[in-house]
Amino acid sequence: MAEDGAVTLYNNSAITDAKKNPFSIKAGLAQMLRGGTIFEVTSVQQAKIAEEAGACSIIVSEPGLRQGIRRMPDPSLIKEIKRAVSIPLMARARVGHFVEAQILEAIGVDYIDESELLALADEDNFINKHNFRCPFICGCRNLGEALRRVREGAAMIRTQGELLGQGNVAETVKNVRNVMKEVRVLNNMDEDEVFAFAKKIAAPYDLVAQVKQMGRLPVVQFAAGGIVTPADAALMMQLGCDGIFVGSEVFDSADPYKRVSGIVQAVRHYNDPHVLVESSCGLEDSMAELNLDEDRIEQFGRGGE
Repeated sequence: MAEDGAVTLYNNSAITDAKKNPFSIKAGLAQMLRGGTIFEVTSVQQAKIAEEAGACSIIVSEPGLRQGIRRMPDPSLIKEIKRAVSIPLMARARVGHFVEAQILEAIGVDYIDESELLALADEDNFINKHNFRCPFICGCRNLGEALRRVREGAAMIRTQGELLGQGNVAETVKNVRNVMKEVRVLNNMDEDEVFAFAKKIAAPYDLVAQVKQMGRLPVVQFAAGGIVTPADAALMMQLGCDGIFVGSEVFDSADPYKRVSGIVQAVRHYNDPHVLVESSCGLEDSMAELNLDEDRIEQFGRGGE
């Protein structure tokens, strides 16, 4: 990768030299989460439920929908949850806000998500992630966006769907299929065509060539957005993702452990229909609030005419 040529941009002692934070180590730490489920949690209780159910990691978020600008979580909440669980912990920083990332790294989070779910701090620039010891996660909707984030130092790519937490997985499926489709197109290209393809998707040529050689993204690829059932989770895995992110809305039920555990089992055994049947039984009542309303269904129907 390009870590040897990365330049430290921020003149601050809190940021270490990029050469002391090799990308290969951070990519390896992200690989450890492969095949797992990452749950968004807003409290210690939810974090403990996720850990007991078999989550590979948790991502801390502010409780409730904060009005106005959404920023990184309160450091005291992150510390409290970190003391309560032993699995890796993530937290979100605003896009381009490298000081929030410095704070999260100083707290001791295991991974930082430079997330578009929060407000943008910089509309033009992303964080230079090579300057940090923590592995970074970044969102994408297509192959070009994914590879640009990898060049900036992202050790994991999160193919993002809907941002509203309403249980609509369609946007996530669309974006995952879009990335996979572009990878397949690239794999079938002649070597001479790769230069023009890299220019077309505005991605670094060396990373595009690496994707062609590997037949997949050079880093771990998870899916996020609208995944609320074991079937949704297994769908993402069968489409070729390495794991999934699940929103905190799955904890809003009479038996959150059952739902969380069912999703974890579906990810682990996504090709076993018998396990998927067991994981999906008895969840319909607890997911009633996450169903699409009639107006959205009618609108969707009209759009397909």
